Amino acid sequence: MIDALQYEFMRNALYAGMLASVACGIIGVYVVVNRIVFISGGIAHASFGGIGLGYLAGFSPVLGAMVFTLASALGMGLITKKTKLPEDTAIGILWAMGMALGIIFIGLAPGYAPDLFSYLFGNILTVPFSDLILMIILDFIIAAIVIALYKEFLALSFDEEFGTVVGIPVERLYLILLCMIALTVVVLIRVVGIILVIALLTIPATMARQFTHDLRKMMLLAILFGAFFTFGGLWLSYEFDLASGATIILFSGTVLLLTLGLSRLRGNRHKRWDIASSEAE
Repeated sequence: MIDALQYEFMRNALYAGMLASVACGIIGVYVVVNRIVFISGGIAHASFGGIGLGYLAGFSPVLGAMVFTLASALGMGLITKKTKLPEDTAIGILWAMGMALGIIFIGLAPGYAPDLFSYLFGNILTVPFSDLILMIILDFIIAAIVIALYKEFLALSFDEEFGTVVGIPVERLYLILLCMIALTVVVLIRVVGIILVIALLTIPATMARQFTHDLRKMMLLAILFGAFFTFGGLWLSYEFDLASGATIILFSGTVLLLTLGLSRLRGNRHKRWDIASSEAE
């Protein structure tokens, strides 16, 4: 793997993985704590419409995805808060509409249909330097918003009713959180793709939650786990010539399952020890 770093595309892939880990580590914690994984998946899949629009209009598909993810996030948030439509129904409708618009836009684009495999499943090895700059900017925006509104988001995550009573604009904060999820999706699209975004958004945060309930520590651990997963998955994909995005997800999921299994075994062992001790007494 060290030898591979002599190539620019491998260095860019490593940088992209680190930058993606920052975004998914911070926002993934909010996604897991607030139990909004499904809406995050809806936002991610709706971004396909923006990718298609970018190809049709002749500008960067990533910028198109950013516009669509932000619009979808606000749309889902407003529909679920302002109407009687069930949340899962609203998410499903916008999810499907975004994907359908992407297909239509790509079909209308002149020339041959582009290869969208990297956008659907990710290809971290093809991340250009310009996308790294965009990822740095988005990471900075996400971190700045979280630092500025940390206490407010803390109230939203753990005691929404109390936040409403003390005058915190809960609904507005919820929409801001969805917009940050949208920006994180854009950061992750080039790394693991639209289809696999949910996994990298939730697995590091879920791992971190096993070790602490402090939100700041959880975010830090999620960032470290995300970096470990992306680097480990990238190394495995290089060694065995596998798809990079899928390998990152499979590696992270395997580590999570092993951790959960070991935790359960340790818990059962302590339980048996406590029973044996009580019987001995």
